Amino acid sequence: MSEILYAFALSTGVIFVAELGDKSQLMAMTFATRYRARDVLIGITVATAVVHLASVGIGYAMGTAFEDYQGAISVVAGVAFLAFAAWTLRGDELTEAEASKARNATKAAIVAVGTAFFLAELGDKTMLATIVLATREDWVGVWIGSTLGMVAADALAIVVGAVLGRHLPEKVIKIGAAVLFAIFGVLLILEGAGVLG
Repeated sequence: MSEILYAFALSTGVIFVAELGDKSQLMAMTFATRYRARDVLIGITVATAVVHLASVGIGYAMGTAFEDYQGAISVVAGVAFLAFAAWTLRGDELTEAEASKARNATKAAIVAVGTAFFLAELGDKTMLATIVLATREDWVGVWIGSTLGMVAADALAIVVGAVLGRHLPEKVIKIGAAVLFAIFGVLLILEGAGVLG
């Protein structure tokens, strides 16, 4: 049971950080200006649960297939996290077309939000980070934790966007998230190289 809790806590934190400043978080703010926050959160939760279930399936299969190469998997995962750090610093922006689509969605709120989030998350860094986490950690904990981390970050965006009427300080968030990704990456590389026990 402690493996599930560890995977849950780690995934929640990593994905929460990964989602800060991400374009899907910006989409959440945009949808919240059109639909009730509850409907936006339901759509986000359903889409995230589906995408992240597929992600942990891929990660679990990779981790199982290469079980005898856990050191190498740790090094590759560490390099991936360093790439996520760079990706985070580069930033992710919501294009005008994406913002317009979110503002003008005419379907039922939950379906519109869920579909948009599902498509936005395919190949996104949160999906890739979930795959990486699932290669090493308990898949159930990773799935629940990654879903919760993403929904919590998007809920924060909705609250800040709707209630406070301003954006989170993007530069500080980008730098902080990139630093955390880099730390995770270095620790994974050191673990894979046998430096950490």
